[in-house]
Amino acid sequence: MIKDRTLPLQCTFVESDWRILATHWYPIAQASVVGEQPIKAMLLDEPLVAYRVASELVVARDVCPHRGVPLSMGQADGQGVVCPYHGLRFGHGGKCNKVPASPNAAIPSRMQLYTYPAVERYGLIWTCLDPQGEGVDIPKMPHWDEPEFQQIVCPAFEVQAFAGRQVEGFLDVAHFGFVHTDTFGDPNNLEIPPYRPTPTEQGFEVRYLSTVGNYPIGIDGKAPADFTWLRHFEVHLPFTATLTVHFPENGRLVIMNAASPVSAKVTRMFAPIARNFDKDLPVEDCHAFNLRVFEEDRAIVEAQKPERLPLDPALEVHIPADMSSIAYRKGLRSQGLSQFFLS
Repeated sequence: MIKDRTLPLQCTFVESDWRILATHWYPIAQASVVGEQPIKAMLLDEPLVAYRVASELVVARDVCPHRGVPLSMGQADGQGVVCPYHGLRFGHGGKCNKVPASPNAAIPSRMQLYTYPAVERYGLIWTCLDPQGEGVDIPKMPHWDEPEFQQIVCPAFEVQAFAGRQVEGFLDVAHFGFVHTDTFGDPNNLEIPPYRPTPTEQGFEVRYLSTVGNYPIGIDGKAPADFTWLRHFEVHLPFTATLTVHFPENGRLVIMNAASPVSAKVTRMFAPIARNFDKDLPVEDCHAFNLRVFEEDRAIVEAQKPERLPLDPALEVHIPADMSSIAYRKGLRSQGLSQFFLS
């Protein structure tokens, strides 16, 4: 961890929390929207710009080193991104390769963007503000690369809430019959069977069995009346979780909930999906249903108080159905994050 690295201006995180969170990988954009033209993004209060030059993907701090103008305001010309102020162009590796005002002078070695590692995976662009070592610790998504599975990248959207609150809501199984009654929840099936999280190297996992179905309300599903649904949650701390739902006839639906912390109060949600059934249906229908489910959650998460996620177990009251929530907060505490997760 870089101890003397300057925090972003107007940082909304406690410094110690920011430095821990900056060591993790997060998605910042859909891969399909990042081309030669610069794309603006924000991660942990750090303004970023992403672009491609030839086959190279570049993610950098969104500021021209010459006079501080955001490169995301510029345009691409095929050889890089051109700053709108003085026309300096930045190409491979974020290095300046053109200075129109001094075309015959040597370009200063420091005239380059502050770049971050960039990896394309699950249809998303991932980066890390303070990578540790040589490894790339991007969360794993079950079945994504298997040929029998369809790959779907849902459009990103923003939640005006802290990422930890959103992830905890994704893991919560007791709210289905109250919050998701217009999508898949059953208000007549509210009891939560016992379950227990199991620690993993990156967080924990939960195998949750219940009779609450996962077909959209109004759709004549194929599940027998006595079918038991298995929902397998896998948490990659701090802000990513995948859910694999076991459907009848060996059907599998995998949803990655990748909560990218724009700031301590804004989260950009990314949700790649893999499924091995209903592959003939329009992907737009999948996008729409997924958004409806997340919109139901959004109304709750944006209203929660305190906005920050309390990591001290004594600060909120818990019930037996909260085993995932308790494990999640314990996992965040184990990373050294604030006992009262300040935002």
